[in-house]
Amino acid sequence: MVKNEKMPLQDFLKIREEILQGWPTGEHPALKLEESVKRLKSVPPHKNFALKLRKAKEEGITLVQPRAGVARLDEHIELLQYLEKVGQADFLPSTIDSYTRHNRYENAEDGIKESEKQGRSLLNGFPAVNHGVDGCTKVYENVNVPLQARHGTPDARLLSEIIHASMWTSNEGGGISYNIPYAKIISLEDTIRYWQYVDRLVGYYYEQGIELNREPYGPLTGTLVPPCISNTVAIIESILAAEQGVKNITVGYGQGGNLVQDIAALRALEEQTNHYLKLFGYEDVFITTVFHQWMGGFPSNESEAIGLIGYASTVAALGKATKMITKTTHESQGIPTKEANAKGLRTSKMVVNLLKDQKAPDSSELQEEIDQIKKEVDSLIHAIVKIGKGDIATGVVKAFKAGIIDIPFAPSELNNGKILPARDIDGKIRILEFGCLGFSDELKDFHREKLVQRAKIQKRELSIQMTIDDIYAISEGCLVGFTKD
Repeated sequence: MVKNEKMPLQDFLKIREEILQGWPTGEHPALKLEESVKRLKSVPPHKNFALKLRKAKEEGITLVQPRAGVARLDEHIELLQYLEKVGQADFLPSTIDSYTRHNRYENAEDGIKESEKQGRSLLNGFPAVNHGVDGCTKVYENVNVPLQARHGTPDARLLSEIIHASMWTSNEGGGISYNIPYAKIISLEDTIRYWQYVDRLVGYYYEQGIELNREPYGPLTGTLVPPCISNTVAIIESILAAEQGVKNITVGYGQGGNLVQDIAALRALEEQTNHYLKLFGYEDVFITTVFHQWMGGFPSNESEAIGLIGYASTVAALGKATKMITKTTHESQGIPTKEANAKGLRTSKMVVNLLKDQKAPDSSELQEEIDQIKKEVDSLIHAIVKIGKGDIATGVVKAFKAGIIDIPFAPSELNNGKILPARDIDGKIRILEFGCLGFSDELKDFHREKLVQRAKIQKRELSIQMTIDDIYAISEGCLVGFTKD
C-alpha cells in the first residue's frame, strides 16, 4: 500500500533512469540534472511562475491565465504570443493533447505529422513530450511570462522532466485529481506514486535553490462538485506534494455559481490548506489560490457567455484568488479561436482590475458558509486519516474504495459514484444522496433541510430531477434549475 513518505534520493534517481529511456526525447543532454538545474537557475524572476505568484499575493491582486494548446510548434508559439500580447495574459499554459496524457507518444507523433500535412492542428493540445526539450525550450524563449503545463495525465513523469528541463516553472495535476475525474480504471496507488515522483523532482530542484510551482487540479469533474469534496482533494494533494519537498503550491476551486458559497469556498480552502499543512508538520509551504471560471455548460450566445465570464471574474476578484483560469465565448462550440480566447482574457482582466481594491463585505451568511465548508472538510479528512491509520496516502486509497470520499460524475471505476449533488433555493451546491460519504448525521441533516426547503418553495419532489435541472440551468440562463410543466 502506498505511503506518504518522502522518496529517497537513490530511489528517485533509479526510477528517473528508467523514465528517461521511455521515449527518444528523454535522451536529451539538458535532462541531465546538473544541466537542468543550470537552465532553471537562469530563468529571470518575471518568468518564474512561483515568484510571480508570490508577488501577486503580496500585492493582493488576481492574475489571469487562459487554456491553450495546438499540435504544431510554430503555431503553438504564435497562439501563446497572441494571448500574451493581445489577451494580456499574466501566465501562459500549454494545454497538453489527449494522446500525451495517456503516454501514447507514437499516436501523438502521427498527429503532429498529419497536422503538418493538413496545415492545422488535428490534436486537442500541445504534444510536449514529442516536441521534447528543444521544442519546449523554443516555446519558453518566445514568450515573456511564466509557463505552465496543464494536462490531465495520470503518469506525468516524463512530461514533467521535459517541461522543467525546458524552463517551464509550473506543473498542474495530482495523483487523485488527474486520475479519478479523467481515467476509467487506473490504480490510484499507482497514480499517487507517479505524482510523488513528479513532486520529488520539484522538491529536488528546491534543494538546489530553485522554487517551482505545483498546482493540484481543483475543479475535478467540474459539474456540481460540493466545495467540501474539491477542497478536501486539494488539501490532500498539497500534503502529498509537501512531503516530497514542494514549497510553492496553488490550490484550486471551480466556480459553483452562488457568489457567497464560492467566496466562502476560496477562503476556507486557503485557510484549511495552511492549517492542515502545519498540522502534518509542513511549516514553510507558500500557498496561493486559483479560481476556475465556470466549467459546466456555457450559453451558446456570445453576449451571454461574456456575462458569465464577467460574473466569474467578479467572484475571483472579491474572493481574492491569486490567479484565475479563464474561459471563452466559444465554450459551447468547441476549441476556441485565439481571438475568442483573447476576448475572454481581456474581459476577465478588466473586471479583476476594477475590483482589485474592493473586497466582499463580511456577513453572517458568508461566515456561516465558511464554517459549514470547514466542518465538512474536517469530517472527510478525519475519516480518511482514520481509515489510513494515520497515513494520508493509504487513507485516500482506502477511502475511495469505501466511498468515504466520492466525486460526483467521475468516470473512474475506483470512484463509488453514489453521491448526488443538487442546489438549494439560493443556488448553493448541497448533497441530495450521500452514499457512504464520511459525514456525520448532523452534516447530512443540514444538506437535507436545505434541499427540502427548495422542494417546498418550488412545489416539487425531492428527487434526481433537481440535479438534472441544475446541470443544464446555467447554459439556459439561470442558476437554480426547474422543470416547467
